[in-house]
Amino acid sequence: MRLIVGLGNPGKKYQNTRHNLGFLIIDKLRNYHFKNLILLKPQTFMNESGSEVLQKANYFKIKPQDIWVICDDINLPLGQMRIKEEGSSGGHKGLQSIIDELKTEDFPRIRVGIGLPEPKIPAEDYVLQNFSALEKKEIDKTIDQVAEIIVKLENNK
Repeated sequence: MRLIVGLGNPGKKYQNTRHNLGFLIIDKLRNYHFKNLILLKPQTFMNESGSEVLQKANYFKIKPQDIWVICDDINLPLGQMRIKEEGSSGGHKGLQSIIDELKTEDFPRIRVGIGLPEPKIPAEDYVLQNFSALEKKEIDKTIDQVAEIIVKLENNK
């Protein structure tokens, strides 16, 4: 059993923002039928995601190594992915919340680039903006790629 967690913020206000990229990928994964995957979009705000992740992991008896977290990454170019087995939060408060609650950094994560804001735009404002039409085309391709990676990993286990 694996838990796939897409990070984002609940509510229509945040639905298509850069920070909700994890939610968008979970939505895409819902088109597939998995036997041993639980898909989770925490309904706490991003910075408090860890409590819901810990609750699900405990309920289903899932080890941290079987919790895959998908999140946006402002330090990666738009659409670029970085997959790691473990590591620090890199400043991502949603990841930090999960690390704090699980009391470990040893869980896989897929970070998806949303690019850097223009110098005059604070990062906390930038991540809550919607993608432009051009960015949306690029990010839709990436969402498909991440979904395909997860499907392949699940089918090859």
